[in-house]
This record gives sequence, C-alpha cells and structure tokens, in this order.
Amino acid sequence: MSKPNIQLDSNGRLRHFLTTEGLSRQHLTEILDVAESFATVGGKSVKKVPLLRGKTIVNLFFETSTRTRTTFELAATRLSADVQSINIATSATSKGESLLDMLHNLEAMHCDMFVVRHADSGAAHFIAQHVAPHVSVINAGDGRHAHPTQGMLDMFTIRRHKGDFANIKVAIVGDVLHSRVARSEIHALNTLGVGELRIIGPKTLIPPSVNQFGAQVFHDMERGLDGVDVVIMLRLQKERMKGALLPSESEYFTRYGLTEEKLAVAKPDAIVMHPGPINRGVEIASSVADGPQSVILEQVSNGLAVRMAVMSMVLGRQGEKSNGKEG
Repeated sequence: MSKPNIQLDSNGRLRHFLTTEGLSRQHLTEILDVAESFATVGGKSVKKVPLLRGKTIVNLFFETSTRTRTTFELAATRLSADVQSINIATSATSKGESLLDMLHNLEAMHCDMFVVRHADSGAAHFIAQHVAPHVSVINAGDGRHAHPTQGMLDMFTIRRHKGDFANIKVAIVGDVLHSRVARSEIHALNTLGVGELRIIGPKTLIPPSVNQFGAQVFHDMERGLDGVDVVIMLRLQKERMKGALLPSESEYFTRYGLTEEKLAVAKPDAIVMHPGPINRGVEIASSVADGPQSVILEQVSNGLAVRMAVMSMVLGRQGEKSNGKEG
C-alpha cells in the first residue's frame, strides 16, 4: 500500500506545495490554469484581489534569495494577505531556540502559511510534517532537492509560448547535478507529457538518475540543441560543488555556454530560459540573454502569477472547508 502524499488533503487537493514529484497532471495543469487567471493582475491600476484577506503568511528564509523572497511577498500582498518575513540570522533560532519551537510560537500567533527556503534538502518536508493541521507549507527551495514554484513558473512560460507539451522538445543545459530547479522541471515536464526531454552538460555535472526519466543525455552542446523548441540554461551552483568538477569557467563557456552560434541549431522560434541569477559569459552570452529569443524577464513576471496561484489554491482550500463547501 503506497503512502499518502503529504502535499494533499483527504480530498486530494493541495495542502502543501513541496515538490512537483508525485503530483498528477491534473494538479499541475490546475496550477497553470489558475496562474493564467492571475497573469493580468500586475497590469491593472489596483494590483490586488481579495482572495486571501485575513490570512497571514510568514516567509522563513534560512537561505538568502532576495528575488524569490520578494516575489513571494508581492504575490501574497496582491492576494491581500498579511505578510511577515523573518530574518533567520537575527531570529531566536540563532540564540538556541529550536526550529520546531519557533514554528509552534508562530502557529500560536495564528499564522496560516510558511514559505520556507533552506540549504538542507528535505527541510520543507520536515516542517510540513510538524506543523499544525491548519498551517500550509510552500517550499521556496531546499538544498539540491526541489524548487517547485520555479519549476512551475517555467512550465507556465513554456505553455504560454509553445502550447501543448506533447509537441515540443526541451533541453536543460548545465549543472543538473546540483540544481533543485532542474529536478522540479524534469518531474513537471514528464508529468505534463513533454514530447522529448534532453539533458546537456559535462559528465561531472549530470547525475546518473536522469536516465530513469527517459531523458536523452548529451555531452556535445550542438548535438543536444539540434531542433529543440525550448532551451533552459542553469546557473553553475559553485557554492554546492565539492572538488574540481570544472576545469575553468572560460572552458565551460566555450563548451556549454549558450551563444548565438550554438543557439542557431535550435528551431528558429526556440525560446531561451534561465532561472537566474545569470552568470553572463559563463552560462550564457549577453547577446543571447538580452536577445529576441530570451524570455528570462517574462519568467520573473510569470513567477508572481504562479506563486499567487499556489497560495490561493492552498489557502483557498482552507476557506472552502471552513465555509462548509468541502466534505
């Protein structure tokens, strides 16, 4: 008998969002559809909807990320929630208070959601297993494990440009070994039925486990990019590398950096993506990052819509239950 998915409530709806792994195509498609309904909010004169009025969301960032934290804050604010971001470096946990003690104190203040970013893989799952029944957890990145909202905003960007996933070829390029974004993307792409998935990079930066997802592995950039519809470049996770996995950044750029010449073998209407922050001249040339095929800034905008979607689905589920609409 399989274990119940901790991310789902008894009715099969999202309670937490910790990983794209284990969720159905219906769940992922619903996130994309709901995000579509929020995509135009940023262009309105009043950039708010009242869906989460009265809810309290706490950002717990044990690992720094200004952009991710800011987009979560903006997403929650646009849903009319009350938002509190805690600087973990100056919080009580650095004075000896345990993580669980801090969580239980926050729960006692009637918080409804924790957005968690942590350097340790599995941290968000651990927190989700110990929170009160009324509290939801969203994983904003944990170690090498997962970054599900980044993975879904990338899926949202792809779908807006390319439509049906079954008809496209997607290449993920670079440091797959250390990338939680890549893992979330690979699970999502397979669940959404991508036509063809390619992984490109040096042998030292590609985990053997990618073969189980049916991905084709290439160590030659031009061969891997031939005829693809989507190119997802990854940041070199130098802070997570142990040992000499790369000869030098300049040699890496020569072999695996995306230039106009290398991109030319992809389809003429191929889009270029990058989860950021970009190391220009290492993973991607500025002429490509700022070029006509780049949708990197769109990814940032789409991140707001996707994070609004996930928050509204998770906390909206609570609201429906309290209103007697859920059995």
